[in-house]
Amino acid sequence: MAQAVRFYETGGPEVLRWEDAEVGEPGPGEVRIRHEAVGLNFADTYFRTGLYPAALPAGMGVEAAGVIEAVGPGVTGFRTGDRVTYTGSPLGAYSTERVMGAEHLIALPEEIAFETAAAMTMRGLTAAYLLRRIHPLRAGDTVLLHAAAGGVGLLFTQWAKLLGVTVIGTVSSEEKAETAKAHGCDHVIIYTREDVAARVREITSGTGVPVVYDSIGKTTYRSSLDSLARRGLLVCFGTASGPVPPIDAMELAVKGSLFVTRPALADYIADPAERAALAGELFDHVAAGRIRIDINQRHALSEAAAAHHDLESGSSIGSSVFVL
Repeated sequence: MAQAVRFYETGGPEVLRWEDAEVGEPGPGEVRIRHEAVGLNFADTYFRTGLYPAALPAGMGVEAAGVIEAVGPGVTGFRTGDRVTYTGSPLGAYSTERVMGAEHLIALPEEIAFETAAAMTMRGLTAAYLLRRIHPLRAGDTVLLHAAAGGVGLLFTQWAKLLGVTVIGTVSSEEKAETAKAHGCDHVIIYTREDVAARVREITSGTGVPVVYDSIGKTTYRSSLDSLARRGLLVCFGTASGPVPPIDAMELAVKGSLFVTRPALADYIADPAERAALAGELFDHVAAGRIRIDINQRHALSEAAAAHHDLESGSSIGSSVFVL
């Protein structure tokens, strides 16, 4: 019997239940996967709280890595025994085994461990589209990145350095500042005691930055707008502190003809060819050691509620995974 985490109502971490689950055999276009490691992402809490709606009862999690144990009719490109990873699939990754559509899978090179894959597939592909698809960054550009010591932030900063991009990162503590610096962050602002926009203007000699990458949302969007250069772009790719309030279009004009986008990873990996290209770039950097994946928190899957509590408390640094 497999085990899985499910929730029957929205709410706090306590709504998560660890229970037995029937998996069954894969149907047409499906595979059965035995998970070796499961990703823990802040976006998981959005489903649990109802910010992202899901039909209840529901499984939890959208990222994992493991081995294909059975292949259904019509599946091409994968076979039993293949190592795979995935993200953005239907809810249900918090499980020891599952059946899912093969179209969501990404082949995992032997050089990359399962735990590493579970820690980086969502975060790495997010960093990939932010840096390689959202805005045509050039060597010498300076950008602002909120949550620079988070899972996405540590990947983003390392990749930005490979592109010759200078990163100004925000963090909440001295400990996180040291972590961000160790991963290549050029300038670190501790937002709990510094004026972010004022420091950005100081660092950029009053110009501001062409792009701000903001995964925090409600509490940071104002400083993000105020940090932008003329015709700059605010990329709101997360809402850790709550949704961004409505933005007045005239305010964008007054602040310098600014742009705002609210992208979602799903729209940047929906095309299989583009997903393969982004994943290939990511895997190459990681396998070659140019991007380091630090797993700072490991949890048992049966302790998902405690893991969510730690994640929401802000005590986590970098990537977290569930180990099986």
